Amino acid sequence: MSGERVHRTSYEIDVAAPAGVVYGLIADTTQWPLFVPPSIHVERLDFDGVLDRFQMWVTANGAVKSWLSRRTLDPGRMRIEFRQELPAAPAVSMGGTWSVEERGAERCRLRLEHEFTVAADRPDDVAWLLLATDTNSRAELAQLKETAEQWSRLDGLLLTFEDSVRVHGPAELVYDFLYGVADWPERVPHVARVDVVEDLPGVQVMSMDTRIADGSVHTTDSVRICFPHAWRIVYKQTRTPLLMEAHTGEWSVVPDATGVTVTSQHSVLLREEAFERVLGPGADVHQARAFVREALGRNSGATLELAKRHAESAIRSL
Repeated sequence: MSGERVHRTSYEIDVAAPAGVVYGLIADTTQWPLFVPPSIHVERLDFDGVLDRFQMWVTANGAVKSWLSRRTLDPGRMRIEFRQELPAAPAVSMGGTWSVEERGAERCRLRLEHEFTVAADRPDDVAWLLLATDTNSRAELAQLKETAEQWSRLDGLLLTFEDSVRVHGPAELVYDFLYGVADWPERVPHVARVDVVEDLPGVQVMSMDTRIADGSVHTTDSVRICFPHAWRIVYKQTRTPLLMEAHTGEWSVVPDATGVTVTSQHSVLLREEAFERVLGPGADVHQARAFVREALGRNSGATLELAKRHAESAIRSL
């Protein structure tokens, strides 16, 4: 470590929202995929209210990276210190601080600082990390500002729901159907095209064309993180339909003594400025919530039924 230079970056942004609201957004890592654009998924491992330890997956310079992190929360000072326990290459060490400075009843300043080292201080690796840190930090602060400034309406803009089916068939067959997204254009009628790349085992980067109720097709890009031993697939859309600022989800397959429960869960942050453009003049948050719930539920419900049929048909054919 003695020959490695410590590189430091610092970013800040003024936010027209109470400091406590902003601190709350950065304190809950489980919600980061909705509020922090580069964040794909956070798998919390330990949390006691002060110490937070988790595995996270993010996009950085077009690649998907993952690392194990720990954080120390200080709500009194509105300050969070973080450190990667197992840094993602090319970093040898990576840490920093989030801090929120109150500037009035409904104004504050959010600051994000990093410090990192690279083996032998290789220039190409330093440049890669500086670019990733700069791009991601600016995106994170901008989205956190936009989200926090909607704080009085945020409950209405957040939507979480799930649908489930019971399957009398093997959990393995259900999971295989959900994992095999490359085959969905032949198996799932509302899916017109899927391009999927899995350079890292269990990390699927995909683009999908989906037919919607009026017959038109829209394109979404997603990253899926697959946990085959737990029969779970979590995902985040990195390119969303216009009504959604962010969209995350999970497919889970849970066996029990009498069969299998398969669940599709969605979490959405609605894009308020798109309501009238998509739904027509005068459209409000209630219409947007109903529209998104119906559209997402219809497609995921159809996929659940097809996964059920796939597993149960295989059993009957035996």
